[in-house]
Amino acid sequence: MDYEELCNRTEMLKALAHPQRICIIRGLNKYHCNVGKIQQNLGITQSGLSQHLAKLKSAGVIKGVRSGKEICYQIIDQKALRIVDILFEGIDSCDDTLIE
Repeated sequence: MDYEELCNRTEMLKALAHPQRICIIRGLNKYHCNVGKIQQNLGITQSGLSQHLAKLKSAGVIKGVRSGKEICYQIIDQKALRIVDILFEGIDSCDDTLIE
């Protein structure tokens, strides 16, 4: 692995290193959602959510797809998704439906 790829993976880990961003990834694993739906389910401000989404997009973890007037988000980095899945391995009672 070259240094540039190592830096990219480090940025992905930094992007995942926040509880609300992990919730976003877990929810987007099941549903492609717009900002309003994510905000409603996480109960955070729009500006706070925008910062979290920007961090995940900048790290190449998610992307937004425009559908009419709204943007729906989806995971594009399967390595990031695997990392989040590993964090929750063996936890049966975890509420992973934070974004429905």
